[in-house]
Amino acid sequence: MKDMTAETMMEYLYDLPEQFASSLKLDLAFVSGYRKDYRQIVVSGMGGSAIGGDILRTYAAGRAKIPVTVVRDYHLPAFVNQDTLFLAVSYSGNTEETLSAYSEAREKKASIICITTGGKLKAQAEADGYAVVGIPAGLVPRAATGYLFAPLVLLLEKLGIVADVHQELEETVTVLRDMRDKLQPGAPVSTNQARIIARQLKDSLPVIWGTAGMSEVAAQRWKAQINENAKCPAYYNVFPELNHNEIVGFEAPTQLLSSLSCIILRDRYDHERVQRRIEISKDIIRERVKSIVEVNSQGESYLARFYSLVYSGDYASVYLALEYGVNPTPVAVIDYLKAELGK
Repeated sequence: MKDMTAETMMEYLYDLPEQFASSLKLDLAFVSGYRKDYRQIVVSGMGGSAIGGDILRTYAAGRAKIPVTVVRDYHLPAFVNQDTLFLAVSYSGNTEETLSAYSEAREKKASIICITTGGKLKAQAEADGYAVVGIPAGLVPRAATGYLFAPLVLLLEKLGIVADVHQELEETVTVLRDMRDKLQPGAPVSTNQARIIARQLKDSLPVIWGTAGMSEVAAQRWKAQINENAKCPAYYNVFPELNHNEIVGFEAPTQLLSSLSCIILRDRYDHERVQRRIEISKDIIRERVKSIVEVNSQGESYLARFYSLVYSGDYASVYLALEYGVNPTPVAVIDYLKAELGK
């Protein structure tokens, strides 16, 4: 892995479109041996390795006839059995929760495919005779979202569970390449949306709102990227659910509320009632929070629009780290926690 500097993370972000382009060239011929009538799909992963599963879950919800469940735990649901397609995702291949879930999936005789750079997961899967999709090493997991998501959705396309994935990923590459010219450090500061957002978020507590189905996972990603890159707290919620609880919580304490910045992720295909809810919610909180920031999706296909929202947040989180004078790339607290668990 490279020396972990702010420039390193910027390089990772710049190369995200190429992760999708590279994944489109994967040899997935082995999938023919995995064809069967599955009753459910389970994706196991943690942190940056799990986000691909969440994207797959929301993407497949409107396209696949079987459910996708994401497991962030040591144990699997009781329904996992021989009719389950189990996808183990671990960038390092050494994530202990994923290794535990893998062992249970094997015991339950699920069909197993692993996505990893190596580690114990790859060694165990190869020893057990399961397929491994190898992805490039040398990144941090949160910067490898293209490598960690694209193989999942391409596997489902190959299995006939979803369709038109190649076209959507190709558009995603085009949209993100266009966006990075406007978001990268060399772009004019006055028109760089990610830089502008970072300055608005500085010295405030970010609260990100997405919409169910389309941008809920993008909001989750914004939250996690601000946590890991900018090293500060952030929280997220989802329309329309937040209109049934969270929206009430903007009355007290007024001093704390005045330090909140609300980021609203918007898509032109959001349900018309959700769009109306967003406008009313903005009116409710406008005078009570520090700022309201709206980010609109770009592109036509689901994946292009989704990743356009993610890409803006990825860059904004790194610029926020620079505003705070912190290095976005290392995650010393997580490294410490893992070291303590390893004792």
